[in-house]
Amino acid sequence: MGTDIGFEDIPDAFLSLIETLVHSNILISVSATSVAVSTIILAELSIDSLPLFIVFAAAMFVYSYNRISDFTEDKQNIPKRASFVEQYGKGLLAIGGLLYFLATSLAIQQSISGAPAMVIPLLVAVLYSVVGLKRVLLVKNLLVGFSWGLIPAGVGVYYDVLWTTDILFMTGFITATLTIAAAVFDIKDIEGDSEAGIATLPVLYGPAVTRQLSTFATVIISLLVVVLVLIEVLRPVYLLLCLYTAYMIGYCFVATTDKGPLFYGFVIDAEHIVLALLLLAQELLSRGVLSS
Repeated sequence: MGTDIGFEDIPDAFLSLIETLVHSNILISVSATSVAVSTIILAELSIDSLPLFIVFAAAMFVYSYNRISDFTEDKQNIPKRASFVEQYGKGLLAIGGLLYFLATSLAIQQSISGAPAMVIPLLVAVLYSVVGLKRVLLVKNLLVGFSWGLIPAGVGVYYDVLWTTDILFMTGFITATLTIAAAVFDIKDIEGDSEAGIATLPVLYGPAVTRQLSTFATVIISLLVVVLVLIEVLRPVYLLLCLYTAYMIGYCFVATTDKGPLFYGFVIDAEHIVLALLLLAQELLSRGVLSS
């Protein structure tokens, strides 16, 4: 069970706020929305509130559903989150369901071509928890990566630019990096996953091998970004993604079983928010807004 090493010196009020943001799925929903923001900026599109709301609503619903379906494992792996879910989980699921319904209704009302795909997040949640694909080695991680890869793909559908280099690359990039992050996340759940019979890389091969494989895969992705920029497939701004992958490598090195849910649910999940803010700052600088 993790102890959130590194959070001991944070004031109680701020720590409580962080815990609420993490356990309520607000942070992960903002993180998912940040992926959409990053994709929009890199694809040089105009920011529209509707696709951002759709992503936030879908993430809020899926993760609220997942927290309830994973309650048994969480009682072993993350007791604080399980306690939070026991108290507030049904209410958060209701809110998530309402937001998801509203987002779907807006997508249909606006005649968005990809509106029927709004059912995919629900299908993924069912496949993950009810059908039990989370118990299959690597399939669980790939399903998480695929789900997040739908965000840039969805941006492409919304703006009718799905088959452009920017959207296709970001879809692959997010799918790959989130698959890696999901494998790292499993380090915190070794005890509970092992008892539940869920096969993960950390359960079968241990945290050290998981960290090594995750780091190696992240380095490969970083090199791919650099090569694609050098051969001018991607614009130089994409090199900022290497700061994102460097952040990933950093947490891969220190991800251990004694880190708690705030390390995994805040430090790691916030990477998407950091990337979006970085790209927003770069965009403002390029327009001269921050130069003064």
